[in-house]
Amino acid sequence: MVTYIDATSAPLKNTGVIRLYDAEAFAGMRKACQLTARCLDELYPLVKPGVATDVIDRFVFEFGMDHGALPATLNYRGYTKSSCTSINHVVCHGIPNDKPLREGDVVNIDVTFILDGWHGDSSRMYPVGEIKRAAERLLEVTHECLMRGIAAVRPGARTGAIGEAIQAYAEAERCSVVRDFCGHGVGRLFHDAPNILHYGRANEGPEMKEGMIFTIEPMINLGRPHVKVLSDGWTAVTRDRSLSAQYEHTVGVTADGCEIFTLSPGGLDRPGLSA
Repeated sequence: MVTYIDATSAPLKNTGVIRLYDAEAFAGMRKACQLTARCLDELYPLVKPGVATDVIDRFVFEFGMDHGALPATLNYRGYTKSSCTSINHVVCHGIPNDKPLREGDVVNIDVTFILDGWHGDSSRMYPVGEIKRAAERLLEVTHECLMRGIAAVRPGARTGAIGEAIQAYAEAERCSVVRDFCGHGVGRLFHDAPNILHYGRANEGPEMKEGMIFTIEPMINLGRPHVKVLSDGWTAVTRDRSLSAQYEHTVGVTADGCEIFTLSPGGLDRPGLSA
């Protein structure tokens, strides 16, 4: 049984009900998400061989502080960094450290800022110097998966339509969809209902209604979909060590489709268009 509730009257905790937000909330999310998108734009010059992911993480923290925003991951369930930096076969939740990036790496940088109580959540892939064609292709496929998932968002459709669109394209391109992680409701809470699966069938999942806000963040592998979490309790990697990629947007369901809150101000959120 799926329950929907006016977000203004819902308790500030994940109770499993789906919040429906008003125009004022959409405005708040727009500001938080655009701040995150601006930060992701400004990271491009930093992502190059020899730069440690700790340097990237410090930039994210300072950018947030300079703009009155707090990184949502900082001290979240014991996580001690302001971003996630997932390199090559790391699927998600890679922890920034002092190890330098290398020529040919690809890295996902995932940032969520809390601004005026609203969570702006987005991630992108960044090439480190010149990358191999196989990596380029994976980034292209993954971004297309995201955009096809977003194109399925509209009132009256079910969330399974998002997963079906993503899975069908990824598998047609001989890639696989990670099943261990999913998108999620977001707003005044970092993680909320509903879960947004990146695989499935169009007739499955809750019905999408105007006012819902959630992330779509497919993780696509060149090899098999299976992952494992390392002993640090966070870092998820592909079991077969194959390359993995992820793109993420936060969207709000509108009367006739959806609004993408985290679009890049500089048009840099697509493969091959980095600064």
